[in-house]
Amino acid sequence: MKISDWLAQEWARQIGPALSSMTGEAVQAGAAGGGAEQPGGEDLHIVRCLSGSPEAVLRLAISPELWRTAGEAVLRGADLPAEDETEIRNAFLEALQQSLGQLAVSLGRRLGREVGWEEAEGAALPETGAEWAAVDVSGGGIRGRAWLWANPAFVLEDGREEEAAREAQEAAAAGPRRPMLDLLMEVELPVGVTFGRTQLPLKDAIKLTSGSIVELNRSIIEPVEVIVNNCVIARGEVVVYEGNYAVRIQQIVSREERLRTLF
Repeated sequence: MKISDWLAQEWARQIGPALSSMTGEAVQAGAAGGGAEQPGGEDLHIVRCLSGSPEAVLRLAISPELWRTAGEAVLRGADLPAEDETEIRNAFLEALQQSLGQLAVSLGRRLGREVGWEEAEGAALPETGAEWAAVDVSGGGIRGRAWLWANPAFVLEDGREEEAAREAQEAAAAGPRRPMLDLLMEVELPVGVTFGRTQLPLKDAIKLTSGSIVELNRSIIEPVEVIVNNCVIARGEVVVYEGNYAVRIQQIVSREERLRTLF
């Protein structure tokens, strides 16, 4: 299996749930394989490269029918007008960005390391007649086709191409994933960490300036709280991991306490 075909299958598994979560509708996507049909000049082209590997280029071509119907559906799901073409395109790009983030996670599992995407400036166009892998998207008023192409430098490392192809074939043979579970598993939630809280009278709040100190209700030896979607789910200690702040989980909050800590 070519790397473009594998990437297309993986991206198809991500773009459907991403659009479903943003529209509230059931959206399906499936790899259609290669074929004589190729992207046209009016398609929306998105070009990315692997972070740290500018030679590994991924190109997506989105048909106008797909990005318009998808963008309109996203705006409808947010109760926003779908009249301005720029807003429609940006709404689709938001869902696309989410799907590419999940695709990076899948790639990271294959490569055994964390990967990300970067803008691919000055990336060469595919040669005439290059084989693109197609993905069809439908459902919830969304319809259209996208194409995906990866250059020869875009390969899975450590000889894992065959393993990745086998897993993709097994996933396809297993049939469609449960749509409701997909919707839940692909939903992104904000995660935050709080060191403490306090209350200030308005007269004191407006006096805050650079250098002011605000005392919180938690001492330095108490654990910080991990908050997901405005709900405290865990507590832990602050550590440094690879040059960044991180939290080592020490306690998972009980269901009853989670309900009490909603704010």
